[in-house]
Amino acid sequence: MSKSKGILIIVFTLLLTVFVGFMDVVGFGANKSGSAKDIKLGLDLAGGVSITYQVVGDENPSDQDMSDTVEKLKKRIYDYSNEASVYKEGRNRISVEIPGVYDADKILKDLGRPGALYFIKHYGSDGTPNYTQVSADEWQLNKTIDEIKADGGIVLEGTDVANAQAGVAHDSMNNQQIIVSLTLTSAGQVAFKEATEEAYNNGKDVIGIYYDGEFISVPRVQSVISDGNAQISGAMDAEEAEKLASTIRIGGLSLELEELRSNVVGASLGQDAIHTSVKAGLVGFAIVVVFMIVVYYFLGLTSAIALALYAGLEVLLINGFAITLTLPGIAGIILSIGMAVDANVIIFARLREELATGKTMESAIKVAYSKAMSAILDGNITTLIAAAVLWIMGSGSIVGFAQTLTLGICLSMFTAVVVTKSLLNAFVAAGIKNPKLFGVAKTRKRVDFLSKRGLFFGLSGLVIAAGLVFMLALNGKNADRGHALNYSLEFLGGTQTTVPFNQDYSLEEIDSLMVSDIEGITGSANVVTTKVQGSNEVIFKTVTLNADQRSELNDYFNEKFSVDKEMIKTETISSTISKEAQRETIIAVVVACICMLIYIWFRFKDIRFGASSVLALTHDVLVTLAFYAIAYVSVGSTFVACMLTIVGYSINATIVIFDRIRENLKEAAPKTQLKDIVNDSITTTLSRSIFTSLTTFVMVVCLYIFGVSSIKEFALPLMVGIVCGTYSSICLAGAMWFVFRSKFAKKEK
Repeated sequence: MSKSKGILIIVFTLLLTVFVGFMDVVGFGANKSGSAKDIKLGLDLAGGVSITYQVVGDENPSDQDMSDTVEKLKKRIYDYSNEASVYKEGRNRISVEIPGVYDADKILKDLGRPGALYFIKHYGSDGTPNYTQVSADEWQLNKTIDEIKADGGIVLEGTDVANAQAGVAHDSMNNQQIIVSLTLTSAGQVAFKEATEEAYNNGKDVIGIYYDGEFISVPRVQSVISDGNAQISGAMDAEEAEKLASTIRIGGLSLELEELRSNVVGASLGQDAIHTSVKAGLVGFAIVVVFMIVVYYFLGLTSAIALALYAGLEVLLINGFAITLTLPGIAGIILSIGMAVDANVIIFARLREELATGKTMESAIKVAYSKAMSAILDGNITTLIAAAVLWIMGSGSIVGFAQTLTLGICLSMFTAVVVTKSLLNAFVAAGIKNPKLFGVAKTRKRVDFLSKRGLFFGLSGLVIAAGLVFMLALNGKNADRGHALNYSLEFLGGTQTTVPFNQDYSLEEIDSLMVSDIEGITGSANVVTTKVQGSNEVIFKTVTLNADQRSELNDYFNEKFSVDKEMIKTETISSTISKEAQRETIIAVVVACICMLIYIWFRFKDIRFGASSVLALTHDVLVTLAFYAIAYVSVGSTFVACMLTIVGYSINATIVIFDRIRENLKEAAPKTQLKDIVNDSITTTLSRSIFTSLTTFVMVVCLYIFGVSSIKEFALPLMVGIVCGTYSSICLAGAMWFVFRSKFAKKEK
């Protein structure tokens, strides 16, 4: 590369970084609204529409009907946002909260309708078809639903179906077949008898089941069905039948709902949550940049430019891809920043090693990138696999976490592999070649980590056991600790208190004047505050309060803010994270771990590497869980994000060490002892492990220092997890692989 070309690349990169920053902060156009201001925020950060429905004609509906209706509404509102939530309020009310949407009237037109599932006749009263067969198993409408309705072509709607279940039946030849059984309401029974009689007698023998813009089944009418019990059969397996039955069940709400009230609410975490997160990010980023320059000299300056471009591009693309940002999404950004630094540290460590052998700068850069690529790719792809699984299988805020993490990983690989490398070569071409400006690796004395493996294993086992014993001992046996973990209202439900103040308090005033007092009364830092726009009402969601606590809270508002206690409304609310969502998240995490194990096995050609890495991250999760139990930190939606961050962080650090073990195994002399190879590998990657952990730790510490109470509850266990992940990667992962390799030896080629 010529000197002029090198200077051109440097200038272009700097200008591009400035331009991206300008687009984030200022932007172009009439409104000059930068990307940072246009990012879609979740309900916890930006607010949205809150609608409360009441069941029509039944003051005491069954728990089953209420739960069923909640789940069906969730299916509908996810079309607006994956961050939306639905929960029970009292005995016969359901609340819906949708972030980033501020037109309550539009939402009301779509939600609360008693059915969106239709059974449609093939032919209308005028003899023209309502739908047509496109291919062997594809059907499409020829008319709109409203035309079809006017023509009398709708046989049943979703609410006419009382139940739908997958099952097994026997045909006339006594052959077993998979079916879906339908039970209709009394009104549906009459209508379906007429429709099947017409279809069967006139030879127009199919009725299509239409839901959410497509036909989910088009069964043939084989007889007149007069008793309200129908069966759908055909070429289905058990899974397909269950899916069809489930779709039919969610096609109509179990209960008829009417709007009780609708509001546009403010951010549930308070406006301070956004400001403090931004402040923490800027301060943490500045500290990381200074640290990189102090430790890595000119290499650090190069990484600072690349990281600045990385941060700017991430903000730009979060806005461009319309990703909804929530607190778990911020966790994904933090993790991806740590991984962006990690890639640079791996490269810089390799570069210094090559300079120590006397190579020229040009040659050292080329060899360093060649040797570092496997560790960078394996570490990032492993975490990317986990993020992809969570994106596909997760729900709600977990999807937001997966999206920001995926974007961050892709960007970090680009900036480390393309931007940093281009800048390094450009600086060298421009004449900056003195190795002293970049640093030269010094020979480190081998640290015998494996000799202490018994101590490490014992210490980790003791901490995990202590946490489990602590949870079992206190579960349900302590008045202040009714559960092993301090589950928040997202998991257990709680109490919603609506307070009509005499003046309009801002979110900042609510946070500063009231929240700490409410935390003292309720005994929990898990206080979610939302402000009803256009009124003086503020909604406080807390853990479940007993009669004394409710009375004390009402007295507090009356005495300190002159609120009429008779005007304060108190309701019991259900959990916002359903058991189904909890189960789906657990399954997604398990599948992600299995996929990571398979990838590591494939890449390293040794299942013992995969088993060791998964055991190490399991250790990190259990230790962090023990901390949650002992410190009794609130377990809410951020708990899942915290655990996922730790898993992604831990696996990445472990992969780097395993990559060096794999490399040293190939290059080792025939009589080199295995324990020396492992100890050398851990020692040579020690600075990378510590420095990367330190930079990410700094980011999280800044969140803890500047954050509001809800963010502190997220940052504190995350700090524990980062320290634990570093410890497990250095002290446990290599040792476990050594034990597996020694105990379960195989013939090595």
